[in-house]
Amino acid sequence: MKIAIASDHNGFELKEVIKAHLSEREVAYEDFGTKAAMVSVDYPKYAQKVVEAILRESVNGGILICDTGIGMSITANKSKGIRAAVVGDVYSAKVTKEHNNANIICLGQRVIGDSLAQMIVDAWLDAEFQGEPHQNRIAMIEK
Repeated sequence: MKIAIASDHNGFELKEVIKAHLSEREVAYEDFGTKAAMVSVDYPKYAQKVVEAILRESVNGGILICDTGIGMSITANKSKGIRAAVVGDVYSAKVTKEHNNANIICLGQRVIGDSLAQMIVDAWLDAEFQGEPHQNRIAMIEK
């Protein structure tokens, strides 16, 4: 498994926490930026990098982080084949994979703390898509 991860300047610190957590779990990742919290950047550019990695299948999923997760989610969901969900609790992280086969989770640095973010990432990584009847619903969304 390999995960793409990116943030804007408002999500940089949480991105670094999540990267360390992924390393502890021995989950490979590719960091698509930003490289610092000091300079304001445009989050759509970073969301698009993760989307492109998923669509070309060089990674298995993605984690996007900004101040709320909302802007990243809106941006990512503009691309066909992407199912990005803003997640703020463990149950939603689990179910968004099981029911929606979400290939990106979006986190808000100003909304959740480091420990909760790590639990959310774990729940999403460990969950498995349950197939029907959910696959039929995903097909309906994609139409």
